[in-house]
Amino acid sequence: MDFLKFDSDKCSLCGICVKKCPFGALSIESNTIVLNEKCRMCRLCIRNCPEKAIHFEQQINSVDKNVWRNFLIFAEQERGDIHPVVFELLGEARKMAAKVGYQVRCVIIGGTGTSENARKLLEYGADKVYVYEHPGFETFRADCYSDAVSDCIASVKPSSVLIGATSLGRSLAPRLSTRFHTGLTADCTTLDIKANTDMIQIRPAFGGNIMAQIAITHSRPQFATVRYRVMDPAAKVPHPTSEVIRCPVSEDMVRSKIGVVSVNILEKKKTLEEEEIIVAVGRGAGNEAGAAICRELAEALGGQLAYTRPMVENGFGDTAHQIGLSGRTVRPKLIITCGVSGAIQFTSCMTGAEYIVAINNDPNAQIFKCANYCIVHDLYEIVPRLTSLVKNRKEGNDHGISL
Repeated sequence: MDFLKFDSDKCSLCGICVKKCPFGALSIESNTIVLNEKCRMCRLCIRNCPEKAIHFEQQINSVDKNVWRNFLIFAEQERGDIHPVVFELLGEARKMAAKVGYQVRCVIIGGTGTSENARKLLEYGADKVYVYEHPGFETFRADCYSDAVSDCIASVKPSSVLIGATSLGRSLAPRLSTRFHTGLTADCTTLDIKANTDMIQIRPAFGGNIMAQIAITHSRPQFATVRYRVMDPAAKVPHPTSEVIRCPVSEDMVRSKIGVVSVNILEKKKTLEEEEIIVAVGRGAGNEAGAAICRELAEALGGQLAYTRPMVENGFGDTAHQIGLSGRTVRPKLIITCGVSGAIQFTSCMTGAEYIVAINNDPNAQIFKCANYCIVHDLYEIVPRLTSLVKNRKEGNDHGISL
């Protein structure tokens, strides 16, 4: 998509626009103004052009899709290690790449130790890993990381760029898509690819009432952020033959307008997405008493308590423990739902669980359609019995307890 237009009849090649651009996005080449991928659409060139020879225009053009090839995955690091969502992106990208004959490449950015982490990606099928390692990348600063990833994208020209929908990824992805004047689909839950290399990006829309299929057909690269724990991680390859490529890091690349005053490392806690045992409480619990008995069961099992959206909206929980399209996607070994009706907005984000136990006093509840074990009963009676059963099993005494 071309946003800036230059009128050659009006332009005197005075160079003012080039000087005024704070991002180095303009240059004079062969008696014309040339725009590169660093443009951030700030419009300073338009405001400062004395000849009024530059104007802003959004126009869709066809691109040569043969020039933009392969997948590029941003490999996020967290506390000195690779974020687990990266391996999920690798697994999904490898499936799509096999359909169109593409390679899967990664770009990883960080301070000391980044090269060692890059080699881990080779074991999971990355064909090439581009490394930007510098002390200036020790902490995440959106402008510096955007410069580094943009440098990689401009060099390797990937057809699609996949980024985890983490806090860091949600900050980085829109900046990159804006720089390259192309589209971004956020919080994807499913990905596929057509024979013409258009990536089909599926995500919830209109409050989760529909699953929208989105394609970026006229521009490249295609950007998508993908939710954590919605896809299977990549399997290791037996004999990796790929390579790690160290990319040059300039001082301009690590020079930031963001100053890091101090860094406080928070205590690492297991997130809901990482939990193997979850007890989810829905509107059928009724009140805090219902949530309390479900919390006791979760603690007895050594898991976490989660909530549906109505429970969070009524003040019984927070969004960090909310399951659903507007909350978290989970894939535990066991999930027990208590008083959950089973709306698609909830079930679509937990059906990856190995075992689903549903407790509801309505025999026609939707949740029973996806549950492995269905208990039609009042949760106020059945949940305390389950809790007692679990506690007695732990103590080596499971006599006298029946459901």
